[in-house]
Amino acid sequence: MAAADQGDRSRRRGGLVPYALLTPGVLWLALFFLVPMFTLFRTALSVKESRFDLEPTFSWRWANFTESISTYSSQFTRSFLYAGAATVLCIAIGYPIAYVIAVRGGRWRNVLLGLVVIPFFTSYLIRTLAWQTVLNDDGPVLSLLDAVNLLGPLDQIGLVQNGRLLATNVAVIGGLTYNFLPFMILPIYVSLEKIDLRLLDAARDLYANGWQGFRRVTLPLTLPGVFAGTLLTFIPAAGDFVNAKFLGGPNQTMIGTGVQDRFLVQLDYPTAAALSFVLMAIITAGVLLYARLLGTEDLI
Repeated sequence: MAAADQGDRSRRRGGLVPYALLTPGVLWLALFFLVPMFTLFRTALSVKESRFDLEPTFSWRWANFTESISTYSSQFTRSFLYAGAATVLCIAIGYPIAYVIAVRGGRWRNVLLGLVVIPFFTSYLIRTLAWQTVLNDDGPVLSLLDAVNLLGPLDQIGLVQNGRLLATNVAVIGGLTYNFLPFMILPIYVSLEKIDLRLLDAARDLYANGWQGFRRVTLPLTLPGVFAGTLLTFIPAAGDFVNAKFLGGPNQTMIGTGVQDRFLVQLDYPTAAALSFVLMAIITAGVLLYARLLGTEDLI
């Protein structure tokens, strides 16, 4: 009996071990995520009569959400369009790069990966300001387009506006694509590296051509990487305001610009908090829908 009781106590202690291991992570999540989220939500339901008020007054003011959506509807739309376009471009550019590094890189693989992550050694702000210099009116891009007589045709189709690249949709989307491209390449590379290349040989033995082998073997196996890269690209791009500020103009403002302006310039904390919550809700719903359509629910 004593041995049986001791065994039961040991099993009970063993059953508590996983919960004990989870405790630090749960405490960290509660302290640095749940508490700030609760504070932000409380601020979103508050009211601030004047910008000179030190603290907003909590009053269950749900109208902050509806007013923020109606006031910044164009910025919300523009943010998701820009982020979506940048994400599609990152997939189109990043997938071939990741494929070449993973499959054809050989002994140069580490060097190529190093070139992908090198931009992270420079500040995000500095990289964006560098693109401002590159796309400037007297910069090399416009000079090259003018030299090859492409400035006029691009102006006609709307990619260039009045002979300028700065303060255009193209400049903002291009900046987002450049800044977040590594976040697309690396997850896709990891998925490609895990693929057993003998599966492609087997596909060829079953009379599949290169496109069929890619569509039926490579692409399905790399969908988790595409999914992860899409999240890492779309979510921060939708909330970005740096590219819109330095590469865009008044007609290219994004929702991140509105949040930044309300928080730091107008000191309208309730509206800024409401905008942040609406953005998070829309992105969360979109991610869940995207995961369901892509069939990668196990990743989230």
